[in-house]
Amino acid sequence: MPPRVVLQHSDITRALTRIAHEILESNRGPESLVLLGIPTRGVILADRLAALVERFTGTAVPSGALDVTMYRDDLGRNPTRAPSPTRIPDGGIDGRTVVLVDDVLYSGRTIRAALDALADHGRPRIVRLAALIDRGHRELPIRPDFVGKNLPSAVTERINVRLTEVDGAEEVTIEG
Repeated sequence: MPPRVVLQHSDITRALTRIAHEILESNRGPESLVLLGIPTRGVILADRLAALVERFTGTAVPSGALDVTMYRDDLGRNPTRAPSPTRIPDGGIDGRTVVLVDDVLYSGRTIRAALDALADHGRPRIVRLAALIDRGHRELPIRPDFVGKNLPSAVTERINVRLTEVDGAEEVTIEG
């Protein structure tokens, strides 16, 4: 069965716009905010959210990348992923509100690794989580603060987020 498109370009844009507004409301503005994306697509989403926040408020919000590869608890089973560079914005994360951004939230293990990686780079005042897709099946007590779309799925199904910057297309599909 071919993949089924569940979000198109306009749906992704609308979800990110809503998430950006929710982040601003939760934080009571853009002050002391840092957006850190989890490679690969989370970084793109964090950059897009930062641009939206700047468009809404006129204030630039730093964004960066937080590689979690070496903090994962499944490296022995899946050693094929190459690390990506971590980019912490100037000014660091100490005492700031950090929003971790990922494309798909599934078991919660990537976010657990992100929290460990984050601790090596400073001590945020608070950490929030934004995910474009929450597909359920959590193995750890982790939940997103900001969600683009809840997409309940079977464990056997695969959710694919495709973004123009990486994939040349803009959509979310489910297959399996």
